[in-house]
Amino acid sequence: MYFKSIVKPPKGYNSRVFDSCGIAAYMNADGRMESGEKIVKMITTMLDRENGLGAGFALYGIFPDRKDFFCFQMLLDNADARDRVSAYLSKYCKIIDEEPIRINPKANVKPPHPLLWRFFLSPLEGKKQELDEYEYMMKIIMFINAEIEGAFCMSSGKNMGVFKGNGWSRDVAQFYCIEEIKSYFFMAHSRFPTNTPGWWGGAHPFNIFGLSIVHNGEITSYGSNKRFVEMFGYRCTLMTDSEVVTYIMDLLTRKHQLPLQVACMAAAPLYHHVIETFEGERREFWRAIRETYRPAMINGPFSICVGFNDKTPTLMGLTDRKKLRPLIAARSKNNKTFYLSSEECAIRILGEEIGEVWAPLAGNPVIIEKQKGLVWKGEKNPLEDRKLEIVV
Repeated sequence: MYFKSIVKPPKGYNSRVFDSCGIAAYMNADGRMESGEKIVKMITTMLDRENGLGAGFALYGIFPDRKDFFCFQMLLDNADARDRVSAYLSKYCKIIDEEPIRINPKANVKPPHPLLWRFFLSPLEGKKQELDEYEYMMKIIMFINAEIEGAFCMSSGKNMGVFKGNGWSRDVAQFYCIEEIKSYFFMAHSRFPTNTPGWWGGAHPFNIFGLSIVHNGEITSYGSNKRFVEMFGYRCTLMTDSEVVTYIMDLLTRKHQLPLQVACMAAAPLYHHVIETFEGERREFWRAIRETYRPAMINGPFSICVGFNDKTPTLMGLTDRKKLRPLIAARSKNNKTFYLSSEECAIRILGEEIGEVWAPLAGNPVIIEKQKGLVWKGEKNPLEDRKLEIVV
């Protein structure tokens, strides 16, 4: 099956996605910059979790000289699509800089390849009116993805970028020269779609601003989740469940300003019969979360790694309520680096630097922050003894 556009599925395309993808991430909590060699080693170790139909990476802290500007990294069918995007952006943003995204044309990524281009942007103050800069820029991103033919914004955050494509993880890493880019915070994904074709935009990570997600699983609540986020201005254009999970997490954490643990309680809540065994404010809090954010509940088997950098740079891992998809966490022996992966082998491959390895509870997040390190280990429920223990 071939699409007219190589960066988007055809309009009206819809199909369920079953997958057993590979996910990996790590953060140097002390902010130490290093090359992408380790993240490439982690993701390419899980060869059985991919089938060559998509892979990608998210890297943070990679544009320190332009860290105050939104970086739109674009997948484009051709130069005409780039010109249409540039003309649209010029109406609403100040284009600080633009350039091609560096690639290695000798990498073994099958053509056709999209045109890969990035814009560094600042919103025009005279156009913003009552919107803050993120809401203003979100409208621009949604318009590009939905309305400009042959164009897709694969990342839009400040001082970060997503690099993804249609191919094996090793080949995509070589295509974008990931092993040569320095960062302190990496995420990676290798895709295994079994009943949908691969396309460049459908690869992971998915991104909105500083939030990036790599996902393994199948979201059976896609329809209700999609209708919910679209009430708040999001437009799901790629017909994939991973896209809607990205928008749910952005809605809960950026728009609604929920602490990260509470956002995870909304996305992967306890069952009603469990909540009713609680007493007092513990039960009432859980009831309120479930009633308020019922359409945001992510149903079905999943494990996700989520990266944030719009406030405190944070790495979070979360599984579904039954842990039908795997997630392993670890820390280095010096307690300065923290890892997440769908397979323990992707962590053990790094050798003697690995210290403690553990498996978080189902539906319970692992949270790592820059400077603080491990904030929440995921080995106990967030509400204990009627006391609300949340990250604020």
